[in-house]
Formats: sequence, C-alpha cells, structure tokens
Amino acid sequence: MYRITLIPGDGTGPEITEAARRVLEATGVGFEWDIQNAGEDVYKEEGTPLPERVIESIKRNKVAIKGPITTPVGTGFRSVNVTLRQTLDLYSCVRPCKTYKGAKTRYEGIDLVIFRENTEDLYAGIEFQKDSEGAKAIIDTVRKISGRSIRQDSGISIKPISVFGTERIVRAAFEYARKNKRRKVTAVHKANIMKFSDGLFLEVAREVARRYPDIEFEDKIVDNMCMQLVQKPGLYDVLVLPNLYGDIVSDLAAGLVGGLGLAPGANIGDEYAVFEATHGSAPKYKGLNKVNPLAVILSGVMMLRHLGETEAADRLDNAIASVIEEGKDVTYDMKPDPDDPGAATTSGVADAIISRIT
Repeated sequence: MYRITLIPGDGTGPEITEAARRVLEATGVGFEWDIQNAGEDVYKEEGTPLPERVIESIKRNKVAIKGPITTPVGTGFRSVNVTLRQTLDLYSCVRPCKTYKGAKTRYEGIDLVIFRENTEDLYAGIEFQKDSEGAKAIIDTVRKISGRSIRQDSGISIKPISVFGTERIVRAAFEYARKNKRRKVTAVHKANIMKFSDGLFLEVAREVARRYPDIEFEDKIVDNMCMQLVQKPGLYDVLVLPNLYGDIVSDLAAGLVGGLGLAPGANIGDEYAVFEATHGSAPKYKGLNKVNPLAVILSGVMMLRHLGETEAADRLDNAIASVIEEGKDVTYDMKPDPDDPGAATTSGVADAIISRIT
C-alpha cells in the first residue's frame, strides 16, 4: 500500500485528478490518498495558495500527484509549481513526449524525453520590480562594474546557472538514458550569446558526458533545436536543458505528439517526487466534465514506474494506447472534429481505460 499525496488543484484539476485516481486504483496497486488542497481557492481562504500542510504531506509521503493550479499572470501570488520545486528541491522536470497511434499529429514514431533543470535560470524568481530600490541598485551596480547602461524604467530578472545545478540535471539525464537503454543525450543551450551562464551549462554538460562513454552526446543551440524538432524529431532522444528553454521546448515537443492533453510530467529530486500534467488549469471548463484527463493519467504511469510498479505501468500504458487508437472514447480535443457530439467526457475516458486494464 502506497500512501500518496493527492493535490486536486483548481480549475479543471479536481475532475482530471479524480479520473486519474480511479484509473490508478483499477491497476490493482494499493493506494492510500492523502488529499491536500492548494491553489486559487485556498489562497482566498487561507491567504496562501500553498499552505505548509501541503509541503509537510509531501515530505511525509515522498510522492505526490497533483492537478494543475492556476497562476495569475503578471500579478497575484507566485507560481505554486515553482515554489514546490524549489522548496522540495525537485531539480529534475521530466517530460516524455511520445506518439500514440490514433492521436492527432503530423508525426509518427516520436519518443522524446526532456530533462529540464527546475530550480535555477530565469525561473529562480530573483526579480526586481521597475522603479524599486533593488532595481535601481542593480542598474547602478551594473553601470559601475561593466560600464553598461540599463534603462532606468526596467524590471530586472536574474539568471543564475551553477556548476552544481547543471551537473546534477545532466547526470540525471544520462542515468535515465543508461537505465532505459536510450541512445543519445542532447544538451540544449544559447552559449553562443550567454557565454557565462549558458556557456557554463554547456561546459559542465560536456564534462558529465565524458563519464558516460556508452551514450552518444551532442549539443544544440536552442533556436536551432526548435527547428530541428519540427523538421526531424526522430533524430533526438533525451534532451537536457536549462529551466526556461526546457519549459518552452517541452511544450513544442508536446505539440509534435498531439498537444498538451498527452503531455505528462514529473518533478523529481533526491528525496521527493511530484507528478503532474504539463498543461494548465483551464478554469473556463471547470465543472463541465469535458477536458482531456490523459496527461495526468500518463503522469500516473510515470508515478507507477517511479514506485517500481513496472508491470502495472505497462498495463495502464497499453490500455491508454488502446483507447487512443480506437478513437471512440476520447475527448473533443482528440476528435477529428472538435464539435463531434460523440466526444467522451472526462469521466468517460477514465471508464474506457479502466475497462481495458488487464
């Protein structure tokens, strides 16, 4: 029996996590769910979107699965996802992107795994608001030490990339490649322009790669990588990237295989792991029993593998593949015509998967 923290999230989160919960239980693996609410509604009630009780639950249970949580754009509270990753040191964001027969995509045979560094880079949250004392001090310091001018009306974000942070994310990518018999790891960067941050990322990646002579290594500049993925995605296998590029490229890769509705994710550290869909909370669809639950269910497949329940994970993945290939019991976004009146509901997708788990 596994005790797992379950964070329903907000918007459509509770609906899709409920679908995932039922499907995971149908595999026959025993779960005890420690349900912890977080997000926008909790912020209104408790003054924080991420109460300490949620963090403590994950620390006790070591593993969590969560629904999407709304992040205000430009104002309001800071991203719960970013806070979780930094508080629990979940430094590896792992996002597989695999084509399933029957999914709406122009591509076949894609099987990419993206390792995104989760704690540094521009997502570290070191920011200074326009006209703040901090922004003014940084502008003045930059002028004094470099002779470069920053406009006074600038907001400022700091981009730290360390040897420590880079070494462990690149090592995680290579260890995954070796364990799963992957052929190649590609480090993605912009070292031609940002020579002391991305340049450091590339330098450390090359050093780590020398410890894994059995696995091919290459590096690509991030803009070229985006073009390569669109043109020749089959050439790539495991990608490892700094935080911001990893976020962007993982969404691009999700588009190659049918969209965010098929994009699972995991945030993994040395002690804790949180599994979640890549997509957002889609609040306008809240309560409609309409949205695609497959990304969070596929995140559940990743969780099963993390727990060592490989056989159950394979059975669930096969059941998901069967539902997608048949194309009958899928949500509107996976139908040839999104207005198809026969599109399945969120709970209907879960029912169809459960009926196919053997």
